[in-house]
Amino acid sequence: MSMVSQPASRPEEPPNTATGALSGRPSAPHHVTAGSGGDGTGDDGAPEADARHRLTAVQGLAALSLDAMASVAYGPESIVLVLAAAGAHGLGFTLPVTLAIAALLAVLVASYRQVIAAFPNGGGSYAVAKTHLGRRTALVAAASLVLDYVLNVAVSVTAGVAALTSAFPALYGDRLWICLAVLVLVTGINLRGIVDSAKAFLLPTAVFVGSILTMIVVGLFRDAPVSTLTADGHASAVSHNATAVGALLLLKAFASGCSALTGVEAVANAVPSFRAPAVKRAQRTEIALGALLGVMLIGLSVLIGRFHLQPVEGVTVLAQLADGALGHNWAFYVVQFATMVLLALAANTSFGGLPVLMGLLARDNYLPHVFGLKAERQVHRHGVLALAAVAAALLVFSGGDVNTLVPLFAIGVFVGFTICQVGMVRHWLGARSAGWRGKIALNGFGALLTGVSAVVVTATKFAEGAWLIVIALPVLVLAFEAVHRAYGRIGESLGLGRIPEAPRRARSLVIVPVSNLSRLTCEALNAAVSLGDEVVAVTVTYDAPEDRQAAEALRRDWELWNPGVELLELPSTTRSVGRPVAAYVSYLANRHPATRVTVLIPEAEPAHLWQRLLQNQRGAVVARAVRRDTDAVICRLRFRLESAGGSIGASGSGGSGGTSGASASSTGNRGTGAGRISSPVGGGRGALAYPGNPGSPGNPESPDAFGRCGR
Repeated sequence: MSMVSQPASRPEEPPNTATGALSGRPSAPHHVTAGSGGDGTGDDGAPEADARHRLTAVQGLAALSLDAMASVAYGPESIVLVLAAAGAHGLGFTLPVTLAIAALLAVLVASYRQVIAAFPNGGGSYAVAKTHLGRRTALVAAASLVLDYVLNVAVSVTAGVAALTSAFPALYGDRLWICLAVLVLVTGINLRGIVDSAKAFLLPTAVFVGSILTMIVVGLFRDAPVSTLTADGHASAVSHNATAVGALLLLKAFASGCSALTGVEAVANAVPSFRAPAVKRAQRTEIALGALLGVMLIGLSVLIGRFHLQPVEGVTVLAQLADGALGHNWAFYVVQFATMVLLALAANTSFGGLPVLMGLLARDNYLPHVFGLKAERQVHRHGVLALAAVAAALLVFSGGDVNTLVPLFAIGVFVGFTICQVGMVRHWLGARSAGWRGKIALNGFGALLTGVSAVVVTATKFAEGAWLIVIALPVLVLAFEAVHRAYGRIGESLGLGRIPEAPRRARSLVIVPVSNLSRLTCEALNAAVSLGDEVVAVTVTYDAPEDRQAAEALRRDWELWNPGVELLELPSTTRSVGRPVAAYVSYLANRHPATRVTVLIPEAEPAHLWQRLLQNQRGAVVARAVRRDTDAVICRLRFRLESAGGSIGASGSGGSGGTSGASASSTGNRGTGAGRISSPVGGGRGALAYPGNPGSPGNPESPDAFGRCGR
C-alpha cells in the first residue's frame, strides 16, 4: 500500500501556541468541567486513560523525594565537619543547628504546600516569581532550579558510586563508567514514565527510610555505641586546637547543613504529574516528605550527641551511627547498601521535576517548544534526554569525582527558595486571606534564612568552584531571553494574534522527481494529479556514455506508459541531483510568481528499521536542496514495503525496455542545462518551458533513487 507522508500519530501534546503564544500574548483559557463523566475525563480534566501514568501520594514520595531523603546521608555530616573545627565543644552544637534547619524545613514545607495550592500547574518558585515578582526574577528562579537539578543528578550518581567503590576499592578506576551506566539506567526508567520510575524506586526508598528509622529507634535505647569498628584506625577530623564557637562558625554549619533541604521544592514543581485531585495528593506528599526528613535529621543529630561521635577521615558519619546503633553485622551492611542505592537513585528527583519545569518554560517561549511535548506515558521525553545529556557531560568533566561537583551544589536551590519565599510574601499581601499576617511572617522569616544561607554558601565555596554557578546563572537567564526574543520575532512574522486575510485559491503546480518506472512512480503521479492543477515529472540526467542507454530506455518506457504527464529532463554536468531540481523550481517561481509550486518526493519505507540503511537517502538530498534554495512546498510520499520472506520490495510491471535501479545521491554544482518541454495535465505542450539542451535520464545501475521500490 502507499500513503502520502504525514506526521506520525503520536499522542504528544505540543505547548500552547494558540493565539499569541509565540508573540507572548495570552491565550484564551480552556474550560474543562470537573468530574469524571461520560466525556472520559478525570477530576482534573485529564483523560482517565492518563490517570495510570500519574502519581499517587506514595508514588510521589518515591519519584520526587529521593534527593531530599538521600540528603540525610550527607546533611548531618556537613554540620559535624564544620563544627569539628571548634573541637569537641563545637560538636555539642550539632543538635541546635539541626533544630534550626528542621525549623527552616517546616517553613519551607508549609510554604510549598501553599505554592502547590496557588499554582497547581507546577513550576514552584518560577511560577510564583512570574506572577508576583516579574519576568526577570522568574527567569533567575528558573535558571537556579535548572542548575540545581542538573547538578543534583551528577552529585547523586557520583555519591552513590563513591559509596560503592568504598566498599569495593577494585572498582575505583572504573567509577566514571559506572556513573554513566547508572545514569543510563535512571534515564531509561524515566523514559517509560514517572509512574514506572516511582514503582521501580519505591522499594529502595522504603528500605532506606525503614533502616534509618530503625537505626534511630534502636540507638535511642543505647547509652553508648555497641561497636566502633568502622572508625577504628582512622584519623580524627576534630581540631585539637579548640576555638570559641562563634556566630560565623554556626552560620557556616547551618548553611552547610541546609544541603539536606535540596529536593524539598521538587513536589511543587511537578504537581501536574499527580493523579486527581492533584493538589491534595501533592500537598500530602510534601507534608510526608517534610515529616520524614525532619524526623530523620533530628534523630541522627540526637544519636551523634548520644554517642559523642567524632568525624574521622574515610568513614561517613552515617556509617559510624549505623555501627554504633546496630553493631557491625548484617544490619550495618543493609544500611550502607540502602544508602548507596538511594544516593545513586536520588537523581530521579531531577528527572521528575526538571522536565515539567522545562515544559512550562517552553510554554512561555523561554525554551524551544520541543521541551513542551509530552509522550504517551505523560513523559517530557525531550527534557529527560536533555537532562541526561548535560549530566553525562558533567560526569565526564568531573571524572566521576564527587568532590569536584559538591562545591557547585545547593547554591541554586537556595536562590530558588529565597525567591519563592519573597514571592509568597507578595502573594499574601495581595490576597489578604485569613491569617495572612502570620503567613507573611512565616514566609518573610524563611526568605531571610534562605537568603542568608545562599550568600554564606556562595561566599564560603566561591574559590572551590562556586564561581562557575555565579557565571552560569546570568548566562542561562540571557539564553532564556534570547529564545523568547526569537519566538517574538517568529510570532510577529506569522501574524499571531491577528486575524489573517481570507484564503484565496492560486494556480497549483506539482513537480515529481522520478528516475525510472515503478509502482512508486505510479503512486507519486496519482497523488500529484490529486493535489495540483498541473503536474510536471522531472528527472536529472547525466551526459556520460554509461548513462545514455539508460536514458533512452527510460524515455521509451515513459512514452509507452503515456501517463498524461510528459517527462522533463534536467541535465546536470556533475552528479548533483538536488540542485538541478531546485534550479528548475526557482525558474518556475520567477517566471510564474502567482503559481503555488509543490515538490512531491516519492520514497520507499522499508518494512524493517534496519533496512533503511540500504537506502541512499536521495529523496532527503533533493528535499534539502529545494528547502534551502526555494520557497516551494515539499511533500514526501511514503511507499510502505511489505516484508515477504525477509526480502525488500514490491511487485509491479513496467513497459518493455524498462530499467530497474537509479542514480545514487550526491551533491554538486547547480545544473544549468535544460531538457524537453513538459506538458501539464490538462494543458497544452510548452506551457512550462525550461530552455536548454536535452540530456539523458537516469542511471540504471545505481540503487534506490528516490526510494524506488521495484518494477
